[in-house]
Amino acid sequence: MVIGHGSGVSEPALGSRVLLDPGYGCGACVHCDAGEPSLCRGYHILGESGDGTYCTKLAVKAEQCLPIPDTWSFEEAAAFPLVAITSWRMCVTRGGLKAGETVLVLGASGGVGAMCVQVAKHFGCKVIATASTSAKLALCERLGADVCINYSDADWTKQVRAATNKMGVDVTIDCVGKATWNKSLRLTRAGGRILTCGATTGHDPVEDLRHIFFRQLSVIGSTMGSRADLEAALEAASQGSIAPVIDQVLPLSEAGRAHQLIEDRAVLGKLVLVPDYLLEV
Repeated sequence: MVIGHGSGVSEPALGSRVLLDPGYGCGACVHCDAGEPSLCRGYHILGESGDGTYCTKLAVKAEQCLPIPDTWSFEEAAAFPLVAITSWRMCVTRGGLKAGETVLVLGASGGVGAMCVQVAKHFGCKVIATASTSAKLALCERLGADVCINYSDADWTKQVRAATNKMGVDVTIDCVGKATWNKSLRLTRAGGRILTCGATTGHDPVEDLRHIFFRQLSVIGSTMGSRADLEAALEAASQGSIAPVIDQVLPLSEAGRAHQLIEDRAVLGKLVLVPDYLLEV
């Protein structure tokens, strides 16, 4: 909620319910002028290269504020922007998902993965989702995944190939990195696309480049996104196609516990931290 303005700022109005675009650029380079701050050499993400949102008050640029949908709680608004802007940019703006394509989402029960499942279904894709437990697979099914595969199974790659009649998927979304990268290359059909916005298991896989050039694969990187990406995601949310996925709401004083849950891979979607005094009301 907006509780104050800096000099010369009057919008959003005091008392407005707003969510935040978590990324911002220098505001003066060619990329920022083009509305693409995530390409700026001075790009920052709240909480990554500066102060974040583990606080009760935060000063941000007015242009980072967007109205919260009337039907959403503050918790839903907090859980949406980072995963939505990342997923929309990767899947739509950069990845160009099209109706009828088969999309493999690795680690589909995490924050970004769960949103990618929803975005792909919004565009009419067939989604193959992988996760590691029955609870995580159940979430993927609830989100609309057409095929859910436990990647703890020794033959999970064979299951993916079987689901595509051994043709391979049109698009693989791999934010896992080193542990799955070579499997992603092999599971993507000739002429297909591999999308990545992260590497949680390592950034330095050993890969056979022949899989890329001989089979004419496109490897597409993506980081965060633009305000336009976030606004497009919000529009899809207003249509009921995508929504934030919240595992738990915890008091800010339990931030350490929240991080441990994430490290233990015990989270479905997102965790939300709320200042303790608000939970006591």
